[in-house]
Amino acid sequence: MSFKKIQTTLTFADLEKAIQNKNNRALATMKEIDKAIDWNRIEDVLMESYPVGHKKAGNAAYSPLLLFKCLLLQKWNRISSDPELESQINDRESFQAFLHFSINDVSPDHSTFSRFRKRLGKDTFNIIITDILNQFSDKGLTINEGVAVDARIVKSASKPVSNKKLKKVKAYKDTPEGKLDKNGKPAKFSRDIESNWTIKNKKAYYGLKEHASVDTKHGFVLATILSPASVHDTNYF
Repeated sequence: MSFKKIQTTLTFADLEKAIQNKNNRALATMKEIDKAIDWNRIEDVLMESYPVGHKKAGNAAYSPLLLFKCLLLQKWNRISSDPELESQINDRESFQAFLHFSINDVSPDHSTFSRFRKRLGKDTFNIIITDILNQFSDKGLTINEGVAVDARIVKSASKPVSNKKLKKVKAYKDTPEGKLDKNGKPAKFSRDIESNWTIKNKKAYYGLKEHASVDTKHGFVLATILSPASVHDTNYF
């Protein structure tokens, strides 16, 4: 099984669109960013954990580089869900240009993003993100000239408990038994033990806080980190 081929031959519709988009700033920005990144370096890292399949049967798979670029668009533009990412790729010309899509290409299904993300792993994703930001810095790309820290509250799915009980829960999770479910298998889900309280606009929230470094010129989210809700944004400048 090989990877899907993205059509590279321009159609008449592509040429007409190119004429219309000469003054499209978002499109120009995405093309500038695309050209600034050495994608061969990124693809080499991706292929270590996502090799080409060899089965003759079945549909061709999307290349890991294409799927990773989709996840970059999701991260940079703070798109909240995979279905929304799929929708925006099909709708936004700047996204399509970044992915080298022709007018006839469509976004991968949102479930494909989810499977790819799990297979790739958070550590590998962060390694590549760091490499990309370093490439931007080396080339003086303006995406890094102004950075602001933004934050949003992520409500916890767990009910608040007292500090005394939470301490017991944390201690139990550190034991061999605490890492297993009731059937003796590795636990997939467990109580959120990192959340705490914060006040925003005179309203109390229990959960986490997502801190994001945001490029002030284009609005791209460059990096994110989670902390207990009570941690102030200034700790992440």
